[in-house]
Amino acid sequence: MAIHMYNTLTRSKEEFRPLEEGRVKMYVCGPTVYNYIHIGNARPVVVFDMVRRYLQYKGYEVEYVSNFTDVDDKIIKAAKENGEDAFKLAERFIEKFHEDTKALGVKEADDTRV
Repeated sequence: MAIHMYNTLTRSKEEFRPLEEGRVKMYVCGPTVYNYIHIGNARPVVVFDMVRRYLQYKGYEVEYVSNFTDVDDKIIKAAKENGEDAFKLAERFIEKFHEDTKALGVKEADDTRV
């Protein structure tokens, strides 16, 4: 049975065909890590984990890459309010993000980029 997905570019449901036979590469934008995750951060993580697992179930080899926004205005503001370095704050909340998503049963990304 073929997999169909909605293509936002063509605005139609289309048969899924990976660029490389049997292999799917997923790049998913991750959170800005200035605080603990909330439902808005958790929803896409859970949804894309389900997509990845479904594609694996269907027999695809999946490379799942996500990122963290390590420094932006929210991180700088939170770091100033806490009196700490922005990169240290981001590192701390990246660790907490992994703890929280593990508790949700989400598999870690194959590669995480900052």
